[in-house]
Amino acid sequence: MSEVSMHDLAFAVNGEQRSLQVEPRELLIDVLRNQLGLTGTKRSCDVQVCGACTVLVDGQPTSACSTLAVEADGCAVQTIEGLAKDGRMDRIQQAFLDHGALQCGFCTPGFVMAVHALLTQHEKPDDATIRHYLHGNICRCTGYVKIIEAVKSLV
Repeated sequence: MSEVSMHDLAFAVNGEQRSLQVEPRELLIDVLRNQLGLTGTKRSCDVQVCGACTVLVDGQPTSACSTLAVEADGCAVQTIEGLAKDGRMDRIQQAFLDHGALQCGFCTPGFVMAVHALLTQHEKPDDATIRHYLHGNICRCTGYVKIIEAVKSLV
C-alpha cells in the first residue's frame, strides 16, 4: 500500500491563522470538524444540496461537504462559531432566536452563514434576493416563513 502524501494547508479560520497538514482528498467539513473541533458546520447530504454545511470562503457561501480542504489554502474561512463575539450572539443568530426561525436547529448554522453573506453583499435585499440566497438551504421543520421573517427584520 502506498503512502498518502500530505499537503500543507494555511488559512485563516474565524480570523485566526491556522496551519496544518491534510490529505489531498480531505474535505473542508472534515478538517473543520475533526481537526479544528468546529462542529457547528453540519454534515447532512454530502452532495451540495441541503446547505447544512455552509461556511464562507473569502466571503462566499461554500458547501464544506463538497469542497476539498486544499482549495481553502490561503483563504479566509468563516464558520458559525466565528460570528458570536465576546459571548454574545451575532445579530443574525439573535434574529433567528427572536423570530422562532429554528426548531431542531440542524440546518440553522448553514442558514445563518448564508444570511451573513447576503447582508454583507446587499444592504437592503428585496424578497427575491433573500430567497435567492437561501435557495440552497433546506429546512425540514420550520416551513421557511419564520426564517424569511428573521431575515427581513434585519434590513
